[in-house]
Amino acid sequence: MSHGHGPATAQPVARLINELARLPGIGPKTASRLAYHLLRAPRDEAVSLAESILDVKERVRLCSVCFNTTEADPCNICTDPGRDAAICVVEEPLDVVALERTGQFKGRYHVLHGAVSPVEGIGPDRLKIRELIGRVERENPQEVIIATNLDLPGEATATYLHRLLAPLGVTVSRPASGLPAGGDLEYADEVTLGRALTGRRIL
Repeated sequence: MSHGHGPATAQPVARLINELARLPGIGPKTASRLAYHLLRAPRDEAVSLAESILDVKERVRLCSVCFNTTEADPCNICTDPGRDAAICVVEEPLDVVALERTGQFKGRYHVLHGAVSPVEGIGPDRLKIRELIGRVERENPQEVIIATNLDLPGEATATYLHRLLAPLGVTVSRPASGLPAGGDLEYADEVTLGRALTGRRIL
């Protein structure tokens, strides 16, 4: 997978550019800029980056209850006795960070790791949906808030989950549309996100 680094590019640099270009949102140009920045950077800066990547792979795992990223399993939110009997369903771990910042939600979370998107070939079986249903049956929460993004995949996921959850006799809600339509949860500001949570509507 060459991005136009010819014989003039040293092999290790070419390899680094290729690896960086595989990251989301990083095109060949940015990958080259990053690679040459690391080449010129002090050795300890590059080593620190390499070690932090390895550290994440070795020490961070998914919580076996909510599937958020954690060092301890179950995670500290799942084991917190002060949390309410409500489950907030989100697409990604970053959404948990955004919602926790609002201080408005006192329950627990469930991270799906994506949204239903036939276009991208992501079916419900690729997400942590079976685990959510099992958890709702087990924990019998007073409410399940479906806080997936307000884009097409997020809405499709919310509709699909509502269909599965309604027969279980649990209250299912969706955050109010104070969130921008088509917007990602992780980019919403705390106040908007907090309001959307407080003013959620029952599905």
